[in-house]
Amino acid sequence: MSQTPVQRRINAIFSRQAGGQQRPAFFDIDQTYPALRVLDRHQDAIRTELEALLQERERIPRYHEVSKVETYISGTVNPDKSWRVFMLSTVDGEVSANAGKCPNTMAALRQVPNLLGAFFSILDPGKSIPAHDGPYTGYLRYHLALKVPAENPPTLRVKDQFHTWTNGHSILFDDSWSHEVINHASDIRVVLIVDVLRPMPWPYRMLNLLLTRVLGRYSEEVKAIRANLKKYA
Repeated sequence: MSQTPVQRRINAIFSRQAGGQQRPAFFDIDQTYPALRVLDRHQDAIRTELEALLQERERIPRYHEVSKVETYISGTVNPDKSWRVFMLSTVDGEVSANAGKCPNTMAALRQVPNLLGAFFSILDPGKSIPAHDGPYTGYLRYHLALKVPAENPPTLRVKDQFHTWTNGHSILFDDSWSHEVINHASDIRVVLIVDVLRPMPWPYRMLNLLLTRVLGRYSEEVKAIRANLKKYA
């Protein structure tokens, strides 16, 4: 995704604050963002709601149908296969039509402070995601593995480290590093993805809050996502 000079400058500041080129790829959840453990504790209820959604999986939009800027990572590799996303929350709030179908999942998500977005990420069998990096260093990304094939489970690379998803296990990583998914599985993979504000000292924390809560929610991209989601309500 292209960035304005101001965005590049802010990203550079946040990157230095987080450790620059030495900043970690993966984080210890209990040390960095223990509030996310509420999702681990409620994963059975979350999985039950997910299974109901998967009964009509073909109606769930592909990522690039929700956000055109994600066409490269969603629609170019294995274009005959799909990366579908069921959006629960964005930076400007909950997606009410979808949230209503997942009351227990939303109840758990509401207990996570400084949540920026949440969605179920559904990969078709054999659907890989090419190398890319997130556009903003001000957040960290959490994955809760809800449905992982036992045979040839997909692998996530972040920077120079690799993680293979395991049912019921969660991870927290820096989405701004180059990352990709290598997937040779013969069944779908589903994780709950949650973005949270990167922990920072004041005044960087306040700047991050301003950028995400005020400017982010009024961005043209977020407006387009909201408009596209209405088509699949």
